[in-house]
Amino acid sequence: MTVNFDKNNDGLVPAIIQDANTKNVLMLGYMNETAFEKTIASKKVTFFSRTKNRLWTKGEESGNFLHLIDYKLDCDSDALLISVKPEGPTCHKGTDTCWAENNTSSYGFLSKLENVIEQRKNSAEGNTSYVASLFEKGINKIAQKVGEEAVEVVIEAKDSNDDLFLNESADLLFHYLILLQAKGYQLQDVVSILEQRHSK
Repeated sequence: MTVNFDKNNDGLVPAIIQDANTKNVLMLGYMNETAFEKTIASKKVTFFSRTKNRLWTKGEESGNFLHLIDYKLDCDSDALLISVKPEGPTCHKGTDTCWAENNTSSYGFLSKLENVIEQRKNSAEGNTSYVASLFEKGINKIAQKVGEEAVEVVIEAKDSNDDLFLNESADLLFHYLILLQAKGYQLQDVVSILEQRHSK
């Protein structure tokens, strides 16, 4: 497929910029055919600036380049999804994204669950929640719970009740996230190690 630069009268197509690692959308720009070709050749994302009426390589003044990793065309061949490795903040206002969001990895519901665990940890004193009570009992109790849940997963894995196996797996993962926070870590710390191992 080739990019359809002729669909709009201005010869421009939208280019959605996405972090190749975190999958977060960083910004939206526009490319004409020359900007696209320069992006491919230089491996640095280049746009056509409608306000400056010229080609503009992101980072040419700030040094905050967007290094090209990959690109995809949409189903109509008139919009680009550009995967990049950002060098510094993307927005000219100094934020990671043009929506003032932190460009950190998100694991969907697991990230939400981590936030809930962190809130319960920070308000453990006087909090009657199960998570808060575990943090009050300390690292030994939390580690013990992870061990208990791991044993239960192994037991259920040897049986044929899928519902019990999945529920015990959920319990293990939940308590492991609690243990990580008790040790001062997040899921991302473990994922980073796995990514490093994979790249070797």
